[in-house]
Amino acid sequence: MLNNASSTRITRTLPWFARAAARSWTCAPAPAGVRDFHAALPGYAPTPLTELPALAAELAVGRVFVKDESSRLGLPAFKALGASWAAHRALAERTAHHPSTEPVTLVSATDGNHGRAVARTARLLGQRAHVFIPQGVHPDAVAAIASEEAEITRVPGSYDDAVRQAAEAAATAADAILIQDTAWPGYETIPGWIVEGYSTLCVEIDEQLAAADATAPALVAVPVGVGSLAQAVVTHYRSRPSAPAPALLAVEPEAAACVIESLTRGEPVSITTGHTTMAGLNCGTPSSIAWPYLHRGLDAAVAITDPASARAASDLAELGVSSGPCGAAALAGVRAMLTGEGAEEHRTALGLGPTSVVVLLSTEGTAANPHRTTGH
Repeated sequence: MLNNASSTRITRTLPWFARAAARSWTCAPAPAGVRDFHAALPGYAPTPLTELPALAAELAVGRVFVKDESSRLGLPAFKALGASWAAHRALAERTAHHPSTEPVTLVSATDGNHGRAVARTARLLGQRAHVFIPQGVHPDAVAAIASEEAEITRVPGSYDDAVRQAAEAAATAADAILIQDTAWPGYETIPGWIVEGYSTLCVEIDEQLAAADATAPALVAVPVGVGSLAQAVVTHYRSRPSAPAPALLAVEPEAAACVIESLTRGEPVSITTGHTTMAGLNCGTPSSIAWPYLHRGLDAAVAITDPASARAASDLAELGVSSGPCGAAALAGVRAMLTGEGAEEHRTALGLGPTSVVVLLSTEGTAANPHRTTGH
């Protein structure tokens, strides 16, 4: 066990990191108006928050709810929330500075879900889309993006290679805007708008828990790739000092645990990732704008194996929730924490008891892409 003033890292069967001070950290909230924007979109409806008593019994907590993102604005993952809001903001800003009736091209790199969400948004807004796709993406995912009338460029390299090519293409075209869901120094405004778009998911959870006569969550578990969704979750729950602060748990694949490594070192680092079926979480570098929120606002992070994710996806399916390997990571991570070796220590660190409410974010359905999705 390695101890310092603010954190503890315990390595047992699975890597795990905890930070005791996270629930006392606060930040500014997401801007008002995001939920109203989404509510005005064609086909908008809150995604289900499904209570699963069998999981509550297994995990020895009061109630377990799964936020089911298997159908969001007509797509099988949560990504449309961020893509639509960011495109709306980016196009409005461009029009304010360069009034024109000519369509622009929304450019993005993707492993699947984000690129399809950008392409769908562009089509609905009467714009064009150009999506860069790295090697290893399943043909069905490529076909789904193409069905949104997007131009596709195949990149013979990694996701990071595709991001670089997309950024270069957008920078050299006068009529293009890069809509990318990870940030780096010099490119942070639009990724920030994408994070803001995800706030709608958290607002829905508040409303749905209230409708279910449930107390505020004691634990929220979120799958993490580059950390954009986790940034939105941290922002939501750490910007309400008057409400009980839940523990926030990030879940990563063992093959790509860049957030745990960064938290352990106390600074963002890049790692070499391996193969994982949770390909949408196979990210080696935290987003530059997400990192401060992850560093200060996460209570814990855990890394899980592919078999654990597969088991969680199968169990969720039996309980009526469609979840791909990335979405099921939330359940797999909570299981690793609360039923594996060191469970009592983990429960204490997270402040969980027999009446606690747990919320799991299932970020994709099985129809999203059985092989690859875009990093969260």
